[in-house]
Amino acid sequence: MSKVQLTDLVLRDAHQSLFATRMVTADMLPACEKLDKVGYFALEAWGGATFDSCIRFLNEDPWERLKTLKKALPNTKIMMLLRGQNLLGYRHYADDVVAKFVETAAKDGVDVFRIFDAVNDPRNFKAATEAAKKTGKHIQAAISYAVTPFHTIEKYAELAKQYAAIGADSIAIKDMSGLLKPYVAYDLVRAIKKVTDLPIEIHSHATTGMSVATLTKAAEAGAEILDTVISSLAMGTSHSPTETMVEIFKGTGYDTGLDTGLLLEIAAYFRDVRKNYKKFESSFLGADTRILVSQVPGGMLSNMESQLKEQGASDKIDEVLKEIAVVQKDAGYPPLVTPTSQIVGTQAVFNVLFGRYNRLSGEFQDLLAGKYGACPAPKNAGVVKKALEALKLEGEITHRPADDIPPEYSKLEEEAKKLLGGSTVSVEDVLTLAMFPKVAPGFFKKRSEGPVVFKPEPELPVTASTQAGTGQAARYSVNVNGATYDVVVAPAGTVAVSPAGGTAGGAAAPAPAAASPAAPSGGGAAVNAPVAGTILKHAVAEGTQVNSGDTIVIIESMKMELEIKATGAGKVHFLASPGAAVAAGQPLAELG
Repeated sequence: MSKVQLTDLVLRDAHQSLFATRMVTADMLPACEKLDKVGYFALEAWGGATFDSCIRFLNEDPWERLKTLKKALPNTKIMMLLRGQNLLGYRHYADDVVAKFVETAAKDGVDVFRIFDAVNDPRNFKAATEAAKKTGKHIQAAISYAVTPFHTIEKYAELAKQYAAIGADSIAIKDMSGLLKPYVAYDLVRAIKKVTDLPIEIHSHATTGMSVATLTKAAEAGAEILDTVISSLAMGTSHSPTETMVEIFKGTGYDTGLDTGLLLEIAAYFRDVRKNYKKFESSFLGADTRILVSQVPGGMLSNMESQLKEQGASDKIDEVLKEIAVVQKDAGYPPLVTPTSQIVGTQAVFNVLFGRYNRLSGEFQDLLAGKYGACPAPKNAGVVKKALEALKLEGEITHRPADDIPPEYSKLEEEAKKLLGGSTVSVEDVLTLAMFPKVAPGFFKKRSEGPVVFKPEPELPVTASTQAGTGQAARYSVNVNGATYDVVVAPAGTVAVSPAGGTAGGAAAPAPAAASPAAPSGGGAAVNAPVAGTILKHAVAEGTQVNSGDTIVIIESMKMELEIKATGAGKVHFLASPGAAVAAGQPLAELG
């Protein structure tokens, strides 16, 4: 029996889980002096979706956030969540980019690198682990936890042994769905302790209502570190309350030694901050026991509901939940964590909308072909064959996927120089462009305007008109030409429009008039968008002669790429340009 340490997730996973990763650095800083006095093992403050959210929604430089937090937390280690060879993006990067990213993150403030791989392939840890070793920082190798016929305690213990061998300083169990049961956690920790003496940290979401008991039993089994969240941002799809765990262990051999009074002061601060983000919060705050059967992470579930609503298919959520289990099995039972949760979930949506595997996303093809690494179990041979044919590959990749990626940092640096118009460019800007090449250019243009500002939404004034009927304001998210706007319609008919995610300086902006999409001229067969999305690129040039089945357009839908094929032979005339947002059924091109 030994003292338990805590890592608080308030600066990263808490707001990612509860209100779409929208917390700005300005709302974190006032609490940092007290957070730094607590005595945590670490504060998880970077990585995951925070990087994406900073540049996509907050107009905030994620590297500056890291540097600022490091200055404000001189006595506490900052932890980041890193997706192995994927870093923070949705693809594998070359080893030189991985090395440069880890080196820069360490220099700017990361003390603990929690590294995981979506399919638990140790080969995908290699580059990040070697780079982190050179910085002298703490390396925590995380096991993505799943409950399938191929994920057993024995296999998890063997995986921990492999992680120890590649240089990990500690092992984490990453239970992203809240599926880790208390007594299973006890047995799992004991099994890992038999094969390695490395410290074990437990990360378990509260989504199913089991996390407090799970953390308690894990500590009893010998887990040295537990992930918690200050109470005002705990539970629901978040994590167990820090104060609760402190009190559970108080007076025992596991006593954390943390000051509950100080923690309550921190909780009070974030209770007020949370009011700024009410519009981003899910209505789900309790325990979602559906996940115990579907095994779908809470965040993935809300994402599926949003995607289906966007496609006008909200009534199909139950079908999609059943289909996710089929797709996960056919893909070789990958754990459902970023990016495999998005890949499997979106393919399940496509299967329900278009028929099973009639349309494969580009990412699902890559997963089946082995481009993300080795999945835990054998895959559906028929679906793999279909993916290999689409990718024009003779067989699945069996070597480390990153071995096929040539060095790319120098090329990315030149692209950044060209984009920013200078002879020199910071390493941070090169890496930002590398992570999110479609979002970064827009961010670089607006960066000087400063971060968005969030404030509690004012209550609508009560008038005779608003008293009629329900008296409730209707809120909508409207996409116009690729830009998303929050629209609030009062019962009296008053309309307020502002860019989604807040505005720089808090100012509102009017929505632009929508441009009408081009209509077919009637001279040829139309090729329509099967789903709502954004045109990434034209796969062929205007006027190209194509045959039926040739790819002519690639669109991004539900964060995945989908190839749109020609429905017949003829010359292509495009009706929508790259970057345009398109609706399901909208004509994209005609064949003449």
